[in-house]
Amino acid sequence: MNSVRTYTLFNDQDVYLFKEGRHYKLYGKFGAHSAEKEGVKGIYFSVWAPNAKKVSVVGNFNNWNHKDHILFPRWDGSGIWEGFIDGLTWGTLYKYAIETPRGEILEKSDPFALSWEQNIQAASLVSTTWYEWNDHQWMENRWKKNTLKAPISAYELHLGSWVREESDPARFLNYRDIAAKLVPYVKKMGFTHVELMPVMEYPYDPSWGYQITGFYAATSRFGSPQDLMYLIDELHKNEIGVILDWVPSHFPGDANGLYRFDGSHLYEHEDPRKGFHPDWKSHIFNYGRNEVKSFLISNAMFWLDRYHADGLRVDAVTSMLHLDYSRNDGEWEPNIYGGNVNLEAKSFLQEFNTAVYREFGDSIMTIAEESSDFPMLTKPVHDGGVGFGMKWMMGWMHDTLDYFKEDFNNRKFHHHKLTFASMYMYNENYMMPLSHDEVVHGKASLIYKMKGDEWQKFANLRALYVYMYTHPGAKLLFMGDEFGQTGEWNFKQSLDWHLLKYPVHRGLQDLVKELNHLYRSEAAFYENQFDKHGFEWVEADDLENSVYIYLRKGKRKDDILMVILNLAPKVLDYKVGIGDGTHWEEVLNSDEAKYSGSGVEPEIVEVKDEEWRGYQRTMTLKLPPLAGVVLRQKKDKKYKLHRIKHKRS
Repeated sequence: MNSVRTYTLFNDQDVYLFKEGRHYKLYGKFGAHSAEKEGVKGIYFSVWAPNAKKVSVVGNFNNWNHKDHILFPRWDGSGIWEGFIDGLTWGTLYKYAIETPRGEILEKSDPFALSWEQNIQAASLVSTTWYEWNDHQWMENRWKKNTLKAPISAYELHLGSWVREESDPARFLNYRDIAAKLVPYVKKMGFTHVELMPVMEYPYDPSWGYQITGFYAATSRFGSPQDLMYLIDELHKNEIGVILDWVPSHFPGDANGLYRFDGSHLYEHEDPRKGFHPDWKSHIFNYGRNEVKSFLISNAMFWLDRYHADGLRVDAVTSMLHLDYSRNDGEWEPNIYGGNVNLEAKSFLQEFNTAVYREFGDSIMTIAEESSDFPMLTKPVHDGGVGFGMKWMMGWMHDTLDYFKEDFNNRKFHHHKLTFASMYMYNENYMMPLSHDEVVHGKASLIYKMKGDEWQKFANLRALYVYMYTHPGAKLLFMGDEFGQTGEWNFKQSLDWHLLKYPVHRGLQDLVKELNHLYRSEAAFYENQFDKHGFEWVEADDLENSVYIYLRKGKRKDDILMVILNLAPKVLDYKVGIGDGTHWEEVLNSDEAKYSGSGVEPEIVEVKDEEWRGYQRTMTLKLPPLAGVVLRQKKDKKYKLHRIKHKRS
């Protein structure tokens, strides 16, 4: 006798929108939900399995017997199976036993489960996302912090290896324990946002979270959904935004996951040229299937809605948009126009961006990890763009790291690797990433990418950070890079926090802190960060001296900062062109002794009324070696380079 009773959370409009690919709140319908029927409390289950012969709920409540609790197929041909089971409550372990047309019995975890077991069986748990939030002030005003006209400096971290339990380094900290350490640290360092590598449930630690099985479940490695919400709540209460990595590009072939969910290629594209990823040995979503689009866009909405995320950084967008990504000739099929663009994936991303910005407006952001020059990625969909808020500036990252690896005598041959970005930096809205991908797999840590002896390595990295923070665009820095982690990132252990007992590491950390506060307090660095009027070269072509000089401009006519990079290991007396009647004061010098620099102070050696490089006057400055210097235009008429303290935000 079947112990399931009829029940539904779907109405005709829900089913219609789901089948049309335009239902964006499916998490309120599918999955396991507390319900009541005829005065009896229990759990309502629903799952999409259109090719199944039979679907039942199995779990610790029925000894995993697939004959006892059989769900009912809806009459409307939607492929939805549903039903109500008396007496079940939070914490119940369950899966769906799906009988395929071939007679196989597949035990699948719930695609909409809010929690999963943390073991090889990985059953779903009946759970809830109820939480009493205390971030109301942040949520009401966050549009001011998430707008493109605000400073955005993100600290990227992997929750499992940022810090571990000191007494037991093999044990993960709970989300709440992480909050107690992370929130004050990020606040002190001045980052505006954190970017969390995937917190969705994943089975394999070495995937770092990018091989997701539970798209709606906060990984139970670190605690419950409410524990993760507490972490986000605490960050918000301290004026720190939260960006989540989101992976709609692929999923693993785990037996209890989405792959062959009902015995057919339900979520993945059935053509392996579109449905199998050769690099990651994973499966690619079928972006042309309406129900799959509803699943994915609802998932994006879920994290922005239920978890109060401020943004989604979308992983591996390049692989989504290109049919020939990591494929040889004959391994991919051109689109209907003969090109290599995956038109279904592009359309899906446009729908995703349109939907989330329509729902949340400018209070959230979407960021594409995209390494090609795919056109109009951050342009509005109504203008033919893909609709992202920002994209990672991968070209800038590669060129910059390549330059700083070069021997000092060879830098003149690579000088324009640091100027090339100015040719395209306003084509899109860019975030400059120094991410986890650059410090793994034999690439070396950032500090050991730098050229020279130990002092020169740290001086180089300090100068690189000045360049990054003063360059147009938002910023992203991976954990450990702020203090010069010497080893490559290892997801199995904590960062090497003990390095901070050495002055050179503390000095680097202090500089990053100072740069964050400077970036946030100087409007010239962020008001026009996506506007061509916010940047001007003063000196871009001095190959022999490896010197770069540029201006950053705010909306006020007199709000101007000058950035000077001396990327040679020697002190220079250097002539700089300045406008008539302009005077300058020092704001920051990465060579200060407090940062473990050599202590050379930039000084004005001489000021002359002579034309130079299109400017009416010149000032000759003493430039510190391997250093970045920031000057502010000032109003008084004394030709003396004052050192000032900038306002902390």
